[in-house]
Amino acid sequence: MRFKKTLLLGTAALTVLAALTLPAGRPAFAASLTEVTSFGDNPGGMRMHVYVPDSRPANPPIVVAMHGCGGSGPGFYSGSEFAALADRHGFIVIYPSAMQEAGFGKCFDTWSAAAKRRGGGSDPVSIASMVAYAGRQYGGDQNRVYATGSSSGGMMTQHLLAVYPDLFRAGASFMGVPYDCFANAADYPPGASRCTGGAMNRTPQQWGDAVRQAYPGYTGPRPRVQLWHGTNDTLVPYSLLQESVEQWTDVAGLSQTPTSTDTPQAGWNRRRFADATGDVRVEAYAVQGAGHTLPSTGMAAAAVAFFGLTTPPSTPPSTPTPTPPNTPTPTPPVTGACRVTDAINAWNTGLTSAITIANTGTARVDGWSLSFTLPAGQTITSGWNATYTPSSGQVTARNAGHNAAIAPGASVSIGFQATHTGNTAAPSSFSLNGAACTVA
Repeated sequence: MRFKKTLLLGTAALTVLAALTLPAGRPAFAASLTEVTSFGDNPGGMRMHVYVPDSRPANPPIVVAMHGCGGSGPGFYSGSEFAALADRHGFIVIYPSAMQEAGFGKCFDTWSAAAKRRGGGSDPVSIASMVAYAGRQYGGDQNRVYATGSSSGGMMTQHLLAVYPDLFRAGASFMGVPYDCFANAADYPPGASRCTGGAMNRTPQQWGDAVRQAYPGYTGPRPRVQLWHGTNDTLVPYSLLQESVEQWTDVAGLSQTPTSTDTPQAGWNRRRFADATGDVRVEAYAVQGAGHTLPSTGMAAAAVAFFGLTTPPSTPPSTPTPTPPNTPTPTPPVTGACRVTDAINAWNTGLTSAITIANTGTARVDGWSLSFTLPAGQTITSGWNATYTPSSGQVTARNAGHNAAIAPGASVSIGFQATHTGNTAAPSSFSLNGAACTVA
C-alpha cells in the first residue's frame, strides 16, 4: 500500500516541480496551446491539445508528448520543454490527456487487450487520430511522427512504437516500461503489479516476440528508440530499463552488447546500439542518482536531437542591401552543389551544433562525407545521424544508413555535442565529398 500512495504523490509532485523549474524558453510572440474537441475516431475518450509554433516549415514534423498518471496534456505542456523546442525547431506538439482511471489518477491505457493490437481501440487509436488531424489541419508530415512521454506517458511511448511502427519513426521514453509489460487492468498499479513490482524478467526474444505480435505480418522498418531511467527510481524500477533495452534491441536485430558507451553530460551514462551501417537504433540513458523525476532540464532537447529535429525552422530571406551605383557586383566563388546551415547552442563549457546539408545540384548524392574544421578548443563528445572522426581539428562526418541519399533539392540534418574552452564559433570550410559548400 505504501507503493500506491508514493506513486500518486510522486507523480503529482513531479508535475508541480517541473512547472516551477522549467527554464524560460518561449518568446513572448509564440503561439498558444489550443484544444481540439473533434479530431476523429476517439475510442479512448481522450482530450487533445496541440501547440503549433508560429515559425515552421510547410510540412512540419509532429511530436506526441504524453504526461504521467494524474497529469494532463496542458500540465505536460507547462511542465516540460517541448513547446520551447518547437518554437526553436519548427515542429508541432500534440499533448493528449488520458481519461482512463487507474485508481490514483488518469493514465494511458497500456494494459487492455484492445490497446495491445494495431487498430484495436482504446488510447492508441485516439492518438493515431490526433496525428492524422494534425496532418489535415496543419500540414503535419505523416512521415515524420515521433512519440515521447514521462512515466505513464513513457509507457505509452513504447506501446505506440509497438502497435504503430508504420506511423512513428522514433520515440523517447522517460521512466517507461517495455511493451506488454502489464498483463491486464488488474496488473496495472496500484494493484499488485508484476510489471512494476521489480521482478519482471523475460528473455530478449520473448520481449521482441511481444512487439512482433502487436502488428502481425508487418515487415517494414522499425522505429528508433531512446530510453531514459533514473538509477534511484523505485516507483517504476530502474531494472525495467534493461528489459526495455532487451526488447528493442531484439526487435532491431541487434546484439545485447552496446556498440559504444559514453557520458554526454555529467550523470548521464549512455549505451548506444548501432546497426552494421553505424545507424544508432537504440540508446539507453541511466541517469545517476535520479528518482522518478524525469525528464529534467536538457533531456527533452536530447530527445528532439535523437529524432533529428534540431534544424531551426526556415525564415523568410532578409531584404538585400542595394548595390551602390557604379559598384561592380562581386563574382561568387565557385563551389560544389551543396549548401550548409549550422545552428550553435552553447552553454558554460558545452555546445550543440545542428547542421543541415542541402543538395543544390541536379544529381542525386548516394553516400556522402562532410568535412569541416572544428574551432580550436572544441572536442566532439557525441553526435547524431552521422559518425564523426576524429573528434577535433579537421573532422569528417559520414552518413548513417537511413540518410545516405540526398535527392536534388533535398537536405539531411545531422549534429553533434561538443565541449569547448571558450570558443563557441561554428565550424568552417565545409566540403561535401570533396567539393566546397556554400554556408548560409
